Amino acid sequence: MHLSARIAAATATVVLASLTATACAPSTSGNAAKGDAKTGTLRVWLFREVNNAPKEKVVQQALSAFKADHKGVRVTVDYIPVDTRAQRIKAAFNDPASAPDVIEYGNTDTAGYVKDGGLADISREFGAWADAKDTDAAAKQSVTVDGKIYGAPLFVGVRALYYRTDVLRDLGIPVPATQAELAAAARKIHTKRPELYGLAVGGAYTYGAMPFLWAAGGELATEKDGTYTAAVNSTSAKKGIAAYTGLFGDDNCPAAKCADMGGNDTVTAFASGKAAMAIGGDFNHQAVEDGKVKGKYAVVPLPGVKKGEIAPAFAGGNNLGVLKSSGHRTLAVGLLKELAGKESQRKLFDAMGFLPTYREVRADAAARKPYVAPFVRTLDAGAKFVPAAPGWGAIDAGLVLPTMFQEIVSGRKSVEEAADDAARTMDQAFRK
Repeated sequence: MHLSARIAAATATVVLASLTATACAPSTSGNAAKGDAKTGTLRVWLFREVNNAPKEKVVQQALSAFKADHKGVRVTVDYIPVDTRAQRIKAAFNDPASAPDVIEYGNTDTAGYVKDGGLADISREFGAWADAKDTDAAAKQSVTVDGKIYGAPLFVGVRALYYRTDVLRDLGIPVPATQAELAAAARKIHTKRPELYGLAVGGAYTYGAMPFLWAAGGELATEKDGTYTAAVNSTSAKKGIAAYTGLFGDDNCPAAKCADMGGNDTVTAFASGKAAMAIGGDFNHQAVEDGKVKGKYAVVPLPGVKKGEIAPAFAGGNNLGVLKSSGHRTLAVGLLKELAGKESQRKLFDAMGFLPTYREVRADAAARKPYVAPFVRTLDAGAKFVPAAPGWGAIDAGLVLPTMFQEIVSGRKSVEEAADDAARTMDQAFRK
């Protein structure tokens, strides 16, 4: 989900307001289930997609398989809008009587939902589940808080480097093999073709910037004894931040135009023929295919600092979880396994393009659909995840990292000043 961003002082107001609001969210840890019925009706909430019919078909197939093994059990499915999910799910945590048994949720929400007491610990069932043994490490991390499992990954998404094959060929530029080569190629392209961004970047594109920070050896935060401390102002992290923000300027992507851009904006610039390169996800494939660059582009993993390295990508995606208040825990976990199992993920990929979280299923998908291969290589090289801390939700919603990037590219602050300020704000959120 992409949020708009404002630069400098205006953004600081949003950050503080968001941090305060999130910190005051009610805890619902007392809403434990009163039983474990083996009959009755299970309620499921899933996200509504733009084109939801293919998803509904896959879900119905999974429900048919589940109900065939559980005679007399009914299942109702509600497809809820993504943009109102936070309010509805929070309300469900506070009202067990009307809450669903199984929910789909964004994987960055796990720690916050656990803190709110909404998700059930299913560590035992996950550990005994045969399919789970093939789960991607980053995807598994996205359902893990303090060593316990609070759901099952449903699909994963990562970003890689989209580039114009015709532009690089005409200008005699090889496909960049390091981030230094990437920056040099971007500047050469913009010099030779000033109507193009060499590499489209965005000041509000947090997940496009993270690979630069991680490739330089930096981290968003460090954890000790369950407590997180911001690390964006470490020497390594600042080196990566400088590498990303150094791509803004009149020699590639002017700050006046690019500082407010988010991920969708950068992909749109590429798909519409206004950028020679962009960092986009597997989930952006169809948008690019539908654009002006169809047949004139390719995708490779985003390079790291050294040749042969792949920059760690953020492993986004969605999970399924069982609510702590469910009175049908055993049935709910069984349904979760059916919906998030290998067969369902294979079908979701075919129907929706959702990248599977199982290595075996993903390898098969890449063999059948070659466009997936660069993203699979990126995942296999070692994707990363955000801190599994309740405070991360406030940091993300408060636009702390976009504020940092925008303050740097606008010239208002140095890398050191902006990173130190962001670290202080992050630490406040982690301590809430």
